[in-house]
Amino acid sequence: MRRDCAQGLASVLVVMLAASAAGCTGPPRPPAGARPTPASRTAGITQRPRAAADPGVRRSMLLGYSVRHRRIVAIEIGDPDSLARALIVGCIDGNEPAGIAIATTLAGGPPPAEADLWIIPDLNPDGVAAGTLANSHGVRLNRNFPYQWQPLGPPGSASYAGPRPLSEPETRIAAALIKRLRPRLTIYYHQPLTVVDDSQGPQAIERRYAELTGLPRRPLTDYPGSAAGWQDTLLGPTAFVVELPAGSLSPASARRDAAAVADVLPRG
Repeated sequence: MRRDCAQGLASVLVVMLAASAAGCTGPPRPPAGARPTPASRTAGITQRPRAAADPGVRRSMLLGYSVRHRRIVAIEIGDPDSLARALIVGCIDGNEPAGIAIATTLAGGPPPAEADLWIIPDLNPDGVAAGTLANSHGVRLNRNFPYQWQPLGPPGSASYAGPRPLSEPETRIAAALIKRLRPRLTIYYHQPLTVVDDSQGPQAIERRYAELTGLPRRPLTDYPGSAAGWQDTLLGPTAFVVELPAGSLSPASARRDAAAVADVLPRG
């Protein structure tokens, strides 16, 4: 038995040595006087690998928790190496949730080329669950950012801005992400005015978005403590508001707005 194994091993070594010797001799030479063919010109030459395209990602990450410990999640899709970052916030006022459908449509769609798209479908899950404008502390999140913050309204009112700027876990989560990403574009979805806000955001992008969706453009009031106002003050005209119609969006409407977002994304 051992002799058979030894003979088999010897046979394998002979084959390996023969293959190695053949590899050292290189490709066969053409006959004398023969013209080199394209294949013979390139034989034995290591070809340079083509540059690979940047790989796209689609990943979900936990950003933190709401007052009632509901998860606040972001989805990143596209090219993570790109500096052309954009952020979509589907819902910030809890009783205005229609933009969540646009956010989830984007999250399930094709990754954008040469752009890094971040999506927060729902920044106010407590408000959405309760059907209230405010979070579980009675604070309207879109009055709780540092932009010209003022102590507006009593708790639970439509204008209550909280005890201080960024007092709420939800607004702290958003502010931390925006400071880290420094997105070139952010869109905040609201309801029910059915307009694209034309105030202090990126006007060319607002105009293009309105054209693609059929929504009219008109300036809305810049309220103290608003998310878009704070971001435009921090990063320049990069953020704007889209006011969707009342009620839920149809799948076709969600796809239309998602396509508009894809069209206006920064590139590079």
